[in-house]
Amino acid sequence: MPMTDPVRIPIEGEIDLHAFAPSDVRSVVDEYVRAAAAAGLSEVRIVHGRGRGVQRGMIQAALDQHPNVVEFWDDPAAHLGATIARLKLEPGDRVIG
Repeated sequence: MPMTDPVRIPIEGEIDLHAFAPSDVRSVVDEYVRAAAAAGLSEVRIVHGRGRGVQRGMIQAALDQHPNVVEFWDDPAAHLGATIARLKLEPGDRVIG
């Protein structure tokens, strides 16, 4: 079977994790936050859904340890279905958002 090129996803201020397998979510968040910081985004919104809070806990644990995250909080408008993270930018980065 021929190999296909990886899918390139534009880096925007929000990512919805519903399209990803639960086993991939932590690595997706890690790569997304790195790419968002490199793109100059100062804040991102990660939609994880409400449910029982398992995925929310995984996401927030990953953000807590991520070197590009300054702080994070539950998005009050999403009723625990999304998390907002403020990102650490390098000196000279162009800030977007």
